[in-house]
Amino acid sequence: MPPAPRHRSKMNADEIEAFFEILAKANPEPKGELDWVNPYTLLVAVVLSAQATDKGVNRATKELFLLADSPAKMLALGEEKVRALIKTIGLYRTKAKNVIALSELLIKDHNSEVPKDRAALESLPGVGRKTANVVLNIAFGEETIAVDTHLFRIANRTGLGPGKTPLAVEQALLKRVPKKYMQHAHHWLILHGRYICLARKPRCGTCIVRDPCRFRQKT
Repeated sequence: MPPAPRHRSKMNADEIEAFFEILAKANPEPKGELDWVNPYTLLVAVVLSAQATDKGVNRATKELFLLADSPAKMLALGEEKVRALIKTIGLYRTKAKNVIALSELLIKDHNSEVPKDRAALESLPGVGRKTANVVLNIAFGEETIAVDTHLFRIANRTGLGPGKTPLAVEQALLKRVPKKYMQHAHHWLILHGRYICLARKPRCGTCIVRDPCRFRQKT
């Protein structure tokens, strides 16, 4: 995660409202770009997505999820087969081990269901706070913010929710994003960071939220 900029200018409430109103009008029902068929496959996909692109994960999970869309089927497949199917993804050996281990725990402790509880999710192998937030938001409709590199960059660059750490940014966004936008805020921000507010060369000239943005070096 890159360091937060030293000089941060926060958006005010009116600017935040305008920022999300614009994003909401442009994309009323934003969706994540990982392919999944149920909460279990979503959990696996998000675990696999660490340090990997969504497109790369989708290519690998296309066959995987046809063969195994439940913890029991994943265990039947076995770690070696899982490893072979996801070998195009970075850290595939560790990820295959985690997928098998979390599948075992879901069967043992959660009746093969993905828990809706943050602490229970974070106790699973390969699942951290960000992954738990994604699953809670997408699978269960919880109003969470999963701070990845895109959200961390945008929150600091725009002044939306500055913070020195991912947790600080998450807490700032939870306080500052209007409740009516909270459900989709994560998706709007990650998509904006992925395609417009790029790390090295932000596309300010085509940015629809350029006006409320507090980025001092807007081009």
